[in-house]
Amino acid sequence: MTKKIVECSIAIAEVAKNCNLDVVACFPITPSTHVAEKLAEFYANGELKQYITVESEHSAISALVGASAAGGRTFTATSSQGLLLMHEVLFNASGMRLPIVMFNALRAVGAPLNIWCDHQDAISQRDTGWIQIYAKNSQDAVDSIVQAYKIAEKVMLPVMVCGDGFFLTHAVEEVDVPDPEMIKKYLPKLDMKIKLDTKKPVSLGVYAIPDDYQSFRQDLAEDMEKSIDEILKADEEWKKATGRSYGLFEAYQVKDADRIVVAMGAQASNCKEAVNHLREKGENVGVLILRLFRPFPYKQVAEVLMGKEVLVFDRSISPGADPPLYSEVSNALSKNGKGAKKLYSVIGGLGGRDNNVDIYTKLFEMMKTGKIEKWIY
Repeated sequence: MTKKIVECSIAIAEVAKNCNLDVVACFPITPSTHVAEKLAEFYANGELKQYITVESEHSAISALVGASAAGGRTFTATSSQGLLLMHEVLFNASGMRLPIVMFNALRAVGAPLNIWCDHQDAISQRDTGWIQIYAKNSQDAVDSIVQAYKIAEKVMLPVMVCGDGFFLTHAVEEVDVPDPEMIKKYLPKLDMKIKLDTKKPVSLGVYAIPDDYQSFRQDLAEDMEKSIDEILKADEEWKKATGRSYGLFEAYQVKDADRIVVAMGAQASNCKEAVNHLREKGENVGVLILRLFRPFPYKQVAEVLMGKEVLVFDRSISPGADPPLYSEVSNALSKNGKGAKKLYSVIGGLGGRDNNVDIYTKLFEMMKTGKIEKWIY
């Protein structure tokens, strides 16, 4: 493995190619376009087995459902309205237990039209049965693609690796892109026990009567919950292979902290700098940067946050209800012990608003004074 200075999107395309893909299908959409463009270039150069140029994102994921059902290792990338156009097929992919991997460049959804980053696109798909991993930097995103195949092909559920649009996808920084030989040692050849085969005909995703349908959904839900063990195992094996590990979240300066901010995505890393500045002033603060949103690690999150003063910062909204990340953290604390000392909810960073160090410093200040604003600018 050799480190190089590269745009994150290009590194994601390269590491996906290195995973020995059988079929790629993409419809380019900002800000995931560079991933699709680079994969198309690899195909043109003879470095990919198959790249399908489709007429829409709905067609892209549909093509992968067919390819995956036939036993192929598959990949796509999308964003925003593109992910929403895939919506009905996302349910099919998980319901048929297909180990598809997707990179979603996180982007706001219209209307009004907006091409910049927030988390509303992926969050809106949280109930489709896909495992969701949120990367905090380029190396995390690249490594998560490889881990995603390990996880998906073990638990037979699709995985969506999510990265902040522009803030992460277009960042140019030093990245170690694992080569094909290294990945081959970590990632076994895909061998699906049940697949479409003309020599051994089977049917997948067929009609289920009321007596049977619930059992299928129950099995999916239970396997999703149990997948946390396999996610941790895949990460531990990756640590042995590369020295890099990400876990379910990063708990930075949390152990002795009185006040903790919980957030997701690449810009959440700015909170670490705010923590460093406030620590120098003698304030016991910390940040929990969540990596795994589905399945939600309720028990593990509660163990870290119980008894603390906690502020959950969402980059998405659920009109008419509590914000999504706040709801999950609240549930985690209420179901697993005495809960938090105090629990606050703040929304911000929508439509590409910058979550810089000053924003996170302001969040800690609000906690300190008890004057909590619902929206932060």
